[in-house]
Amino acid sequence: MAIKEISYRDKKFKLSYELVNPTVQESILILHGWGSNKEIMKQAFAKELKEYRHIYLDMPGFGASANEMILTTEDYGKIVKLFLETLNVEPLVVMGHSFGGKVATLLNCPYLVLLSSAGVVTKKPWSVKVKIATFKFLKPLGIKKIRQLFVAPDAQGMSHEMYETFKNVVDEDFEAEFAKSKSKALCFWGIDDTATPLYTGEKISQLIENSKLYPLEGDHFFFLKHAKFIANEMEKALKNL
Repeated sequence: MAIKEISYRDKKFKLSYELVNPTVQESILILHGWGSNKEIMKQAFAKELKEYRHIYLDMPGFGASANEMILTTEDYGKIVKLFLETLNVEPLVVMGHSFGGKVATLLNCPYLVLLSSAGVVTKKPWSVKVKIATFKFLKPLGIKKIRQLFVAPDAQGMSHEMYETFKNVVDEDFEAEFAKSKSKALCFWGIDDTATPLYTGEKISQLIENSKLYPLEGDHFFFLKHAKFIANEMEKALKNL
């Protein structure tokens, strides 16, 4: 594990990252999802794609990378770009899972690999709507621990900055960004994913002009079971560059 310090909007960010196959020239940047970290991505892909240098990054507020700012997805994209500049690396591929897929899309790399990416707004179930309505009703009363009672599990235990960041990104419509992407994209999706359902993957694949969708068995973390297949499809596509 290594640390790289960057400056963004007058703040210092110490970003934790790890390299696999460090002597190889061509690079792949691999970004985790919300509430996750580089370790789960490394667990899936570290033994694959041996012809490429892997860069596993803890984005600000996750893993070993701290964050003391309220951020947007656009901020994350800019921070990751600065990180790559400090490494003097222009990755051939950026892979992103869930929230990391949105950040990856902003980097405009030659190849984009999306793993059950977030970015298409889904209809909230009725139970969630009830929680939101109740939260809005009780908030002015100043009831203690209301946030713990009503926030999503992904948001519990967060700092103020990360909770506000979560609110910025959780229901973000990213369709325009996908449509603007000029990257060649491979979209891999869990058929049983309930966080980012398969129909959102179909939508994203339609929005990105040069893309291909691979529905695979599994849930939101389907890639842990299918890393070898994903890597093989990536290698095939990269040989055609």
